[in-house]
Amino acid sequence: MIKDLTLLLVEDDDVVTESIQRAFQKAGLKSSLVVAEHGQIALDILRNTHPDRSIHKPYVVLLDLNMPVMNGFEFLEQIREDPALRDTVVFVLTTSNVDSDRTRAYYNNVAGYMVKSSVGPQFSKLAMLLDSYRDAVELPE
Repeated sequence: MIKDLTLLLVEDDDVVTESIQRAFQKAGLKSSLVVAEHGQIALDILRNTHPDRSIHKPYVVLLDLNMPVMNGFEFLEQIREDPALRDTVVFVLTTSNVDSDRTRAYYNNVAGYMVKSSVGPQFSKLAMLLDSYRDAVELPE
């Protein structure tokens, strides 16, 4: 069981970010949430080079695929090539229900692929999944 799990939400849509934050609060999800507006910011946070955002282990990344600057696939390729980040647990959270995107994501060793429209009203299923995940999984610190 993970006591303090930090979630890094890599998402460029403010409405989605706010909806996820509300869902987590409503579900009583006891996890810190750090937000990155695109993949490069997320990399800077994970590499501890961002000027004012940081993250601590254990953490899980919730990754959108379609973003400006650095999209989700570019982010996945970067972390899988980085020895310090290659074991990062990543769940894709996207609007894309295209099989080629899902296949490409799993090829990059994601822990799960979720289509935003399928994770329940106001992301309630996402909050329940992450709460159960936090209670059931042991991650290295």
